[in-house]
Amino acid sequence: MKKYFAEFFGTFWLVFGGCGSAVLAAGIPELGIGYMGVAFAFGLTVLTMAYAVGHISGGHFNPAVSIGLFVGGRFNAKDLVPYIASQVLGAIAAAAILYLIASGAPGFDVTAGFASNGYGEHSPHGYSLVAALLIEVVLTAFFLIIIMGATDKRAPAGFAPIAIGLSLALIHLISIPVTNTSVNPARSTGVALFQGSWAIEQLWLFWVAPIVGAVIGALAYRFISEEK
Repeated sequence: MKKYFAEFFGTFWLVFGGCGSAVLAAGIPELGIGYMGVAFAFGLTVLTMAYAVGHISGGHFNPAVSIGLFVGGRFNAKDLVPYIASQVLGAIAAAAILYLIASGAPGFDVTAGFASNGYGEHSPHGYSLVAALLIEVVLTAFFLIIIMGATDKRAPAGFAPIAIGLSLALIHLISIPVTNTSVNPARSTGVALFQGSWAIEQLWLFWVAPIVGAVIGALAYRFISEEK
């Protein structure tokens, strides 16, 4: 159970810190942190919690990562469903607290987006479904390659959280304008449930694309890293 609680708290921190920075701090005129600040907030959440609880659960904080690591031979099938459940519950709990905080500001409108992921008219810059699908698949695939490489027994010990956290920040720097960046079905689910309309209708893509990308990335890393 300690592993599952670690995944709950890690995913909570990811959603609260990353989506919280987008909802509370990104849009303030002149003083807001903007896309770059949100990108680094997401990266920092993973970096800090990987050091805090990664030694307990492995620090997945993402259903796509858990599935990818299973496909890559790094994760036990018996823990897959409990990990995903813990991650989704952590994301929902974080979104709930973020909603309570954000609703304390005058003029707050959760239906405006609430850091949800979207495509088409709900993409930050109007990118199509195909563009959203491609970028989520490609970026999640590379995220898995980085995770598996950084945690390989042949990699320098102790530096994996830095590489993984910085890679997530880079992923957000690339794709916030396209989809608001998911690469994480739990993160997408937590805020979508509170947005309550189009975010739920488009949520399927932010489960399918990251999982497909994670499987591709895991298989690619297994191929290039196999020792003969």
